[in-house]
Amino acid sequence: MMQKTWFITGASRGLGALIAKAAIQAGDRVVATGRQREDIVRSLGQDNDQLLGVALDVSDAAQANAAVRAAVSRFGGIDVLVNNAGYGHLGFFEENTIQDVQAQFATNLFGVFNVTWAALPVMRSARRGRIFNISSLAGILGFEVCSLYCASKFALEGFSESLAKEIAPFGLFVTIVEPGPFRTDFLTPESLRFGGNVVADYDDRREQLRSSFEQRNGQQPGDPEKLALAMVELANDAEPPMRFIAGSVAVNAAEAKLAGMQGELDRWRPRSVATDGDYAA
Repeated sequence: MMQKTWFITGASRGLGALIAKAAIQAGDRVVATGRQREDIVRSLGQDNDQLLGVALDVSDAAQANAAVRAAVSRFGGIDVLVNNAGYGHLGFFEENTIQDVQAQFATNLFGVFNVTWAALPVMRSARRGRIFNISSLAGILGFEVCSLYCASKFALEGFSESLAKEIAPFGLFVTIVEPGPFRTDFLTPESLRFGGNVVADYDDRREQLRSSFEQRNGQQPGDPEKLALAMVELANDAEPPMRFIAGSVAVNAAEAKLAGMQGELDRWRPRSVATDGDYAA
């Protein structure tokens, strides 16, 4: 099997670091990026034949271009791009500000755009490659106190589906990875932020929801090491899926959503199709 070069954002901890380790273990090369290069060294070790650590804040387009140039100059190309950098902004919509929205989208969506713009010319000219966009069950389903996070992930899904169609003729595949609850550091203060505009009507539910998030931290059923290994397998699959839903919680929730959508479609079908015009064909 040909040795691949991976370019992974948000690789200094959590799922990103585990994907990097799994790819290295499989004999591949990894360009691991994170906001602070020393965090990558702490997590993955010093640069070596298989590893290049690069500082990258995905919200900075110039840094994205520089990181891709460093990858190409070191390893000659990029075979697998993993857009993993992201965080969750929580809070009832009314308690958030436009600054919260801009920060959430700057990383979770515009960061993906910046890195993809930087990497695509390299991957397109090679006429082969994989892009994994790390979404979430929150990219399939809306959740209370997750309006901004869900909005960023739903947008990522629409972008990914469209991009997949545009770049398929060049031998490039896009896979949206949709994990349910996994035992990463996602529910820790480093990965979560909360809205600060307190609205009294939400007080009871806010406290309940916040404490439920804190209680679930470290109790999630998904094993991130197994997800990292699954992604290395997907990178070698001749026909990878458009969507890879990870974990039984996410699979069951997605099934319930699809069933609900089908039921609603069927119930309202007569009124929906009745809006067609009586035009001559």
